[in-house]
Parts: sequence; structure tokens; C-alpha cells
Amino acid sequence: MYVPSNLSYWRDVRASFVIPKVQTIDANATALDGTVHCLPRKWAHSIPMPESGCVLVATEELDGNGTFERTVILLLRSGSRDAYDGPFGVILNRPLYTKMKHVNPSFRNQATPFSDCSLFFGGPVDMSVFLMRTTDGRPIKGFEEVSPGVCFGFRTDLEKASGFLKNGVLKPEDLNFYVGYSAWDYDQLLSEIDQGYWHVTSCSSGLISDALARDPSCLWTEVLKLMGGQYAELSQKPKEDGS
Repeated sequence: MYVPSNLSYWRDVRASFVIPKVQTIDANATALDGTVHCLPRKWAHSIPMPESGCVLVATEELDGNGTFERTVILLLRSGSRDAYDGPFGVILNRPLYTKMKHVNPSFRNQATPFSDCSLFFGGPVDMSVFLMRTTDGRPIKGFEEVSPGVCFGFRTDLEKASGFLKNGVLKPEDLNFYVGYSAWDYDQLLSEIDQGYWHVTSCSSGLISDALARDPSCLWTEVLKLMGGQYAELSQKPKEDGS
């Protein structure tokens, strides 16, 4: 039997203290009425500090910023103060609405398993990243897991990812490629958070997985609405000129 990863466990436990639970019917439940109380599949709540696997949700302070306005960034690593180990992630909600074969001649002219993978804008730093997801939430051997069933890789990992596609473990729609990524010095990111540029948010694995599998262009609004209160109000505000 597959046991969910610890990544899911501790985030769900923390969320259970702040997210209202819902009732579901479970034939195997020990309760006499057959109902159990559990977290909804999609939830989001604020956290005080960035951590690997959280999302950074742009505030109105970034309205007018052509790169980061109303973005949701999945933080792949929270990093440290080491000069070569700063935090980095990818923007989830900037789809380019094209496939790899349409922009990369080598993928178009050769039989490659990546031809039908979707392409996104991930950030201003010039290096490509890809995310992979599994439908059952299992980790992918040899890749770093950032959320249950969601792993990331770099150009040097393409051959390894190709093997999973050729073996049928993954399908092209399970991989998203990102043009560029987003990165900071550790203190720089903390400073931007202190200045009110980002809401630091923990999300359910279901929310992250759906953002990778579907059109994520409305993700900014969805996350803020799930957070509720003042965040939900922000999701309804018209854009402001950040200049």
C-alpha cells in the first residue's frame, strides 16, 4: 500500500488548525453515522515565513510590474544565506499556450517525448526548469519532490525524465516546461515580503496539482479566495498602477 509522503502529512496537520473541515461519507469510517471530518481538497492559508513548496502570491504592490503582477510563484527551494543557495521557484500562472514542438526546432524535427509538453513563463532568470506530476501523488524516483507527487528538474535532468515518458510512467501532459525561473538572495526575498510585495501561502497538494494539469491563468484569484477574509477582498480589487 502506498503511504503519502511526509510533505503532505505535516502541511495537512498544520492546515487542520486553521482550515474549516468538511464532512464526507466513508463506508470504512469508525463513526456510527459513517461520516468523517477532513480537509477540503483545495485549501490555502497564510504562513509567516517562506518554505519549500509554499507559494508567493503577488500583492497589489506589484500591480504595474510587467513581470510579477498578479503572479503565483511555487517556491521550489527556500534556500539559505549562502551566496549559491538562494530561494528560487517558478511562476505557475503564466501559460504561453503553446507546446515545446512549436518553439524548439530540435523538438519539432526529431522524435522526442517532450514535443507535446506545455510551455510557461517561469521568471526572468535565464534558465529553464520543468515540473512533473503524478496522478497518484507518488514521488518520482531521482527527482526532488516539492509537493506530494510534484517534482522538478533542470536541463541536466532531461534524459532521466525522457526515460519515464518512454516507459509510460509519465505522459507528456504530466510535464510542464518553464522558460526562465524566479530567484532571490535570501535576505532580498525576506525584504520583499516585509515590504508587502508577497503573501506567503501554504496550499494543498490538490491545488498545486490542478494548477499544473489545467489552465492556471485564474490561479491568483483562486488562491486568494481560498485564503478568505482580506485576501478574498483583494482578489476582487481592480488592478492598480504600481508605478
